[in-house]
Amino acid sequence: MAGDDENLIERLRKAGFSRAAIRAAWPSWWSEEAGETPSGRAELRFALARRLGLEPKPLLGERVEFVWNDEARFKHLSTHDDAQKAALTSFGMSVGRLLLRATPSGPIDPIAAEALRDAIMAGSPFVDLGSLLGTCWALRIPVIHLRVFPLEAKSMHAMVVGIDGRFAILLGRDAAYPAPVAFTLAHELGHVMLNHLADAPALIDLEDPALARDGDEQEDEADRFALTLLTGSPEPDIQTNIDHFNAPTLAAAVLRATGEYGVEPGTLALCLAHGRSLWPVAMSALGFIYGERKPAWREVNGIADGELDWDLLGDEAAHYLRNVMIGDNV
Repeated sequence: MAGDDENLIERLRKAGFSRAAIRAAWPSWWSEEAGETPSGRAELRFALARRLGLEPKPLLGERVEFVWNDEARFKHLSTHDDAQKAALTSFGMSVGRLLLRATPSGPIDPIAAEALRDAIMAGSPFVDLGSLLGTCWALRIPVIHLRVFPLEAKSMHAMVVGIDGRFAILLGRDAAYPAPVAFTLAHELGHVMLNHLADAPALIDLEDPALARDGDEQEDEADRFALTLLTGSPEPDIQTNIDHFNAPTLAAAVLRATGEYGVEPGTLALCLAHGRSLWPVAMSALGFIYGERKPAWREVNGIADGELDWDLLGDEAAHYLRNVMIGDNV
């Protein structure tokens, strides 16, 4: 039934899904023998529908209909068509449901950025990616980095999913060093704590919130929350007696100043760069600050792997979620 498989894959591709997303969602039990029976072909479609966020019955008739269509709120919306938006939303909601199923439930009360920072700083010299991840998991907000993406072009920086008063954060774009991802995570946590998902099941940041400037009030609020959490101020004023930097001198300066400001050195470099429009220099400086490349997804998903209760998912759902989290090995 290879032809039937290819026809199904092609329909899903036309609906907007990437080959990687379809391959990750394909059940491990599928075989040529299963494809020989109507019940096997039906179960394949039900499995794909559950994992990709599709209506199962239309898929039995070879039609693709999304469970979540025009309900998510997109930030920094550009050229995405309706099918792409629906694919992003439905995929994210499906993955978010699995994450929440494997995470202990409990109420999430809004917490001010200052209070969160004080709690983290009680046991850490600064707020960094690792402490933010630990805080999210302690608050029962699962966080993963997507290594399989629903669209061929990534086109999503991060996504917050809200289901029955609980939240999951999906990070979309990786970085070679943790500081940029720490800001993204703090920003998405801000959306949760500021109740920005009150009237939408998901909020999707298509662009880097640190760089996007489009006058969106909620985005500005989440930025201020993130900066307060990371630096102690919504408008950090980083002073220096050096007027001109290259990457090594900037790295040396922030490493010296991190104790004075109580800010992680990579974050400090990005704050200084933002104030002086020195992004290329700051990104180069991260290599000197950290000494070696540290792809953030490894830390994010390494922590998630240990925090998730995989036994609560069942073999097939766990297989799919692991596929989404390991990417290139799918």
